[in-house]
Amino acid sequence: MAEKEEDVKLLGFWASPFSRRVEMALKLKGVPYEYLEQDIVNKSPLLLQLNPVYKKVPVLVHKGKVLSESHVILEYIDQIWKNNPILPQDPYEKAMALFWAKFVDEQVGPVAFRSLAKAENGIEVAIKEAQELFMFLEKEVTGKDFFGGKTIGFLDLVAGSMIPFCLARGWEGMGIDMIPEEKFPELNRWIKNLKEIEIVRECIPPREKQIEHMKKVVERIKSA
Repeated sequence: MAEKEEDVKLLGFWASPFSRRVEMALKLKGVPYEYLEQDIVNKSPLLLQLNPVYKKVPVLVHKGKVLSESHVILEYIDQIWKNNPILPQDPYEKAMALFWAKFVDEQVGPVAFRSLAKAENGIEVAIKEAQELFMFLEKEVTGKDFFGGKTIGFLDLVAGSMIPFCLARGWEGMGIDMIPEEKFPELNRWIKNLKEIEIVRECIPPREKQIEHMKKVVERIKSA
């Protein structure tokens, strides 16, 4: 009965951190949903119909209302289902969570993976540039169990889906130790805390399968 009342569908892709973070949020809130796996190369008519602007996953459908873009979806989920809040109530803390989440997706992701994949001779320079970005996150999580404080929050979902369970598998495939524990003890402690959260573990892509997928992504970037 609850499932019919909620009527939630999620179009996603198993290896997409953007899809995974939305699934984590739905599980955190205890929202029943139907998951529809998508082919991101040969895009389904349903995906093109529901997201004609970006033609990408994730797409959330709730009672006939369609939303795309993971940050927008996460905010919507948090406002509709009030239990287990994801975003801080304090306006400044909320703004900072949104700021750092945008930083992860628009700065860290491209520099720490795409730039590395493109770097032929200047790999050490690319690693240094990426580590400078990670140092901001290292400082941000210092002294806290999660970016959200004592409990997992918006930035944890965004950074968690992107860094340890996506980018790190890409680095592993390239033979790069990007965030060694001796240099980033706080980030590594945060990753260990994340792995203890059941809803996070349920949404993590299979490691070996993800590494192979990321190797193919690297090849596509290099040949582009």
